[in-house]
Amino acid sequence: MRQPLIIGNWKMNGSLTENEKLLNTISTSLITIEGIEIVVCPPSLYMAQVKQQLSKTKIKHGAQNVSEFQSGAYTGEISTSMLGELGCCFVLLGHSERRALYHENDAQIADKFSAAVKANIRPVLCVGETLSQRQCGETFSVIAKQIKTVIEQVGIEAFAQAVVAYEPVWAIGTGETATPEQAQAVHANIRHQLAEYDVNIANRIHIIYGGSVNASNAQALFMQQDIDGGLVGGASLNSDEFVKICQATNEIF
Repeated sequence: MRQPLIIGNWKMNGSLTENEKLLNTISTSLITIEGIEIVVCPPSLYMAQVKQQLSKTKIKHGAQNVSEFQSGAYTGEISTSMLGELGCCFVLLGHSERRALYHENDAQIADKFSAAVKANIRPVLCVGETLSQRQCGETFSVIAKQIKTVIEQVGIEAFAQAVVAYEPVWAIGTGETATPEQAQAVHANIRHQLAEYDVNIANRIHIIYGGSVNASNAQALFMQQDIDGGLVGGASLNSDEFVKICQATNEIF
């Protein structure tokens, strides 16, 4: 059985004081939970603070993005080696906000995926469709293309330590959520696509759901066969909500 995975994406939120309070509450409340893997992804500026504060807990930390380049004249960018020095275990890649606001394309995301794998940082490949694409019946084909580009560029073997996060763009930050059945259908299709390349990797890989996950819908979503946890946005900034999501997940598994 795949151990469930919960990743909190703080996005561009936080402060030294707020982070300390949030992490104290989360780490204290979740100290007895054993059955799930928990990760928080703060803005990179706070990575050192988060590393230090979580050093004596089982909660891991990750990054929200990374450069495909290792060094050089790339003002404002952060490399995998820099993340590695701060103990970063995961990195989100291809988040819908990066695709929409910063025009990251599949090929660039594949390069970042490759850089993360080489640095032994687990890439979390975010894929998903817009509302218009869903309404046109293009959900599976859009996601298949996003995944296929990475596979063709880095090979299926690189997915052995990766995570795929399905985040329907129409459900992010809107309060709308795919029904458990809708989400399961997409997750199953993703696993089937990966199985066409390597059945063992497809069976082992974590495919998590992101799209307005909260304490009230987490359990119904994560009970689905191919949903292995969640990529939690806004609710990860609320300690009570995030703790309840983790506790609900732990009860299932």
